[in-house]
Amino acid sequence: MKKDNNACIRIDRDAKQISRCKLKMEEVSTSVSDLSRTLSLAGNQVRMKIFILLQEEDRLCVCDLGEILEMEVPAISQHLRKMKDADLVQTQREGSTIYYYLTDKAKSLVQALFPFILVEAV
Repeated sequence: MKKDNNACIRIDRDAKQISRCKLKMEEVSTSVSDLSRTLSLAGNQVRMKIFILLQEEDRLCVCDLGEILEMEVPAISQHLRKMKDADLVQTQREGSTIYYYLTDKAKSLVQALFPFILVEAV
């Protein structure tokens, strides 16, 4: 038999509240997982800059990002691959150039998480 190390010693334990909260955590588990993964990606300084640049400029190619961030194209590509795998950026091909842009999900997150960084153009 498994011993319950989380047993509450409080006399007025609110079982309904605990059940309600457990149910809520089950309901939001997918959203929490998605947000956690996104925050983990955004926690990297380069990817945070890419989020901000794509939010401000709508779309950029790898070469543009490399030049702006003063980084090699392969390094930028690795960051974009992680962001694309998490469904945070999508691509659009024009001739031989591939442009990256934020998904709607990523735009909402960037606006919510980084409002103090984003500055309106004057």
